[in-house]
Amino acid sequence: MEKGRVEAFSDGVLAVAITLLVLDLKFDTGPHHPGLVHQLGTDWPAFAAFAVSFFQIGVIWVNHHALLSAAARLDRVSVFYNLVLLMFVCTIPFTTASYAALLRSGGNDERIAVVLYGASMMGMSVGFSLLLGRLVTRRLLVRTLTAEQGRATRIRFGAGGLVYPVSTVLGLFWPPLMLIAYLVIAGYYMLDQTPILHTDDRLAESAAEE
Repeated sequence: MEKGRVEAFSDGVLAVAITLLVLDLKFDTGPHHPGLVHQLGTDWPAFAAFAVSFFQIGVIWVNHHALLSAAARLDRVSVFYNLVLLMFVCTIPFTTASYAALLRSGGNDERIAVVLYGASMMGMSVGFSLLLGRLVTRRLLVRTLTAEQGRATRIRFGAGGLVYPVSTVLGLFWPPLMLIAYLVIAGYYMLDQTPILHTDDRLAESAAEE
């Protein structure tokens, strides 16, 4: 399948997901409403969760672009792995809103919201790892990697798959700690974790034409 169609579809899904996050940010402007400063203080979970999830999806978009730019072509299985990634990204607005709404409620609902939020991130990470693994093992990349290089790249890029579950467990004990951990993970993925995959643009274009 042409990369362009997959990238265009993925960009559209990511754009919608990141936009939906803002729909849960609102102020009470009715009669006798509390002051806006007061509402900002009491509703801080919604704004904090929005910022973290927006940052997360933004980093996902950057790394998705980097990953597909390193691919010479995509096969049918890699396209379905991409759909798995996008499916979990689509759940992020819902789980973010649930997490923010129940962050200070305590009890079983709060724990379920934490687990759901963590599941969105863990599923997204699994989708990314499956996609990268397929590109590496099936030699769908512009650049040919040795087995050792491919293994090292998958470990480095897939580190989040180990950290997300730990962050979720931490969130069960103190939910705000989950947001802090996710910011750290996003910071890690702001750096290029797949540098070995990339080559110059002329070689990539040549491989794509072939």
